[in-house]
Order: sequence, then structure tokens, then C-alpha cells
Amino acid sequence: MELTTVWFVLITVLWCGYFLLEGFDFGVGLLLPVLGRDDRERRLLINTIGPVWDGNEVWLIVAGGATFAAFPEWYATLFSGFYLPLLLILVALILRGLAFEYRGKSDSPQWKRYWDWAIIGGSFVPALLWGVAFGNIVRGVPISRDHEYVGGFFNLLNPYALLGGLTTLALFVLHGAVFLALKTDGDMRDRAGRVAGRVALPTVVIAAAFLLWTQLAHSDAWGWALSGAAAVALTGGVLAARARREGWAFLGTGAAIVLAVIALFVTLFPDVMPTTLAGGDSLTTTNAASTPYTLKVMTVVAACCTPVVLAYQAWTYWVFRRRLRVEHIPAGGH
Repeated sequence: MELTTVWFVLITVLWCGYFLLEGFDFGVGLLLPVLGRDDRERRLLINTIGPVWDGNEVWLIVAGGATFAAFPEWYATLFSGFYLPLLLILVALILRGLAFEYRGKSDSPQWKRYWDWAIIGGSFVPALLWGVAFGNIVRGVPISRDHEYVGGFFNLLNPYALLGGLTTLALFVLHGAVFLALKTDGDMRDRAGRVAGRVALPTVVIAAAFLLWTQLAHSDAWGWALSGAAAVALTGGVLAARARREGWAFLGTGAAIVLAVIALFVTLFPDVMPTTLAGGDSLTTTNAASTPYTLKVMTVVAACCTPVVLAYQAWTYWVFRRRLRVEHIPAGGH
């Protein structure tokens, strides 16, 4: 296997990890006003992701860095063409991170309400815009022969990409509800399970429509197989959630997200950013890649560091595996 293909696969894995882990983070943030009836319950919800949310974002940083190093042409065209939506995502993530850190610095209800909305907005914007961005990458955008994006912002707001945004938004809400049912106990666990049941059908319909549109447009055999597997996993997760088997439900929604991301990347390959212009030139794993020497050095570094990072993050999740109850949150605390 060529190193360009190896790094395309590795970047796919990084995005799978990011959407799998940060997906339930975003879902918890989006459900904050739905499940958090008072400050104590909202603190409970935040505490479920408190030990892991910043570690989950490492996957995004590494994915961006790997793209920059392995496929600099892809990185340059992507960030120049998608500048505004990516900037909005970055601002939202910064505000969200600040909210987690500063929400408990004051007992003022107004202060906490402000940061609660920062968490909600900071979860909504990326959950929606990541789907829009990837929808445009798979669909293709106007790229010239010089590998420059020649479209405008409104070119990105096409029906297919917007459906992609709704898909990631719905999947993350469902994934977050299932995670909360798995991570909490008592009344919060019951309510999270009921929310998961209510959002399940719309999520299945939206995700199925997006994956079906994708495969009808590209007619890729592997894409069809992976999309079908994602649909089965999502259905299984929904059924497990209704049966109060939260562990299996989380496995199902997580597998559906991972399989859907793999399906998009498989459909995209060997392109990394196709053009919609008749006289344009698509970016591929070949013409967008770094030099062979750079890829060799990166491969050695990744082979040494990746197992350590994975082991540490797995250990973090194991340490903080216990369920939380409202009674674990001190009354009147930060």
C-alpha cells in the first residue's frame, strides 16, 4: 500500500475517533436545556463529560495536523475555501471550552445562564457545520486547475450539504442521549433514555436519506455496504436503547457514526476534494500529497506515538467509568 493511501486511511481513522467521542460531547451540550431542570442537574450533565471533553478534541487537532503534513494542498484549499464555516466552528469550540472552565467561577444565576448558552451554542454550531463541511467535500466544490477554491460561501449551502449538517446534528443528539443514559443513574438515566427514544426515529430517517443520496450520486459498492452496515448499527442501537441496554445502545450509535464516516471517505477516495468545474482539477491523494520522505518520517512518528495516546485515553475512560447521580453533586456548589 502506498504511503499516500496509508495516510488517507489514518486521517479517516482520526475523523472517526473525533466524531465518535466528540459526538456525544456535543449531544450532551445540546441536551443541557432539555434535561437540566435546575443548576444541580445541569452540573451533573456537564460532569459526565468533564474529565474527557478536552481529550476528545485532541482527535480534531491531530486530524488537522495530519492533513496539513500529509496533504498540504488539501489543507490549503480546504481552509481557504471553507474559511468562514471553519472559523465559526473554531470560535464555537473556544467559547464552549471557556464555558466549561468558567461556569463555576460565580454563584450568580445570570453568570451561569450565560455560560450555559455558550455550551449549547458551542455544541450546536460544530455539530451542524461539520456535516455541512463534509457534505461539500464529498459532493465536490468549484476548484480551478490551480487547486484554488473559486466559489463563495453560499455555494456551500446546497441541499445535500445542509442535509449532511442535519444528519450530524441529529446523530450527535441521539448519541449524547444514549451516553447520558449510560453515564447517569436514577431519574436522569430514565429521562435521558426517553429522550433517546423520542429522537431515534427522526435521526434514522434523516441519516438514511443522507446516506442514500450519497450512494445514489456515487454508486460505490463499498459505500453501499458500509452505509447499509451503518443503518443496521443505528437501528440496533435504537432498539437497545428502548430495551434499556445502554451499553449496547452506545455501541450501536457509535458504530453507526464510525461506519457512516468510513462510507463517506471510501466514496471520496482516491479524491480528497473533487471539483465541480468542467475545466477544474480535483485534489487527489497523489497530487495533494507531501513528498515521500515527509510521509515516511510521519509514519514512523505516528507508529511510535499513536499507541501511547490511545492507551492513555482508554485509561482515562476506565478511571471515570462510574455512573453519576444528582446526589453526587453538592447542593449550592460550583
